[in-house]
Amino acid sequence: MTQTFPDTPGPTVPDAPAPSYPVLIEPQQWAFEADTTESLFEAARRAGIRLPTMCRNGTCRACFSRVHSGSVVYRVERPGLSSQEKKDGYILPCVAIAQSPLVVESPLATKIDEQA
Repeated sequence: MTQTFPDTPGPTVPDAPAPSYPVLIEPQQWAFEADTTESLFEAARRAGIRLPTMCRNGTCRACFSRVHSGSVVYRVERPGLSSQEKKDGYILPCVAIAQSPLVVESPLATKIDEQA
């Protein structure tokens, strides 16, 4: 008879890296990679691009942008967008997470080094 111990840890397996997707910011034509563990705002910042934001929780709408192609999911249950705005392709990058390659219109985006 074999006895099993369900609480005994098995061998550890390293975590697989999170999938990442290319993001293109228009009209500037700036590109960066965003993985599925970070918001578009965080991924852009890591790449030296500042997307407009104030609250970083999806309520102030300072980052209001439009997706021309691709899809996102949100970190928050109810981001500050109407259902019509969502249908029209608008997103809030401060709480949006890429789920595919994206083309995002964000005319107020700047390079971080240009702000100095």
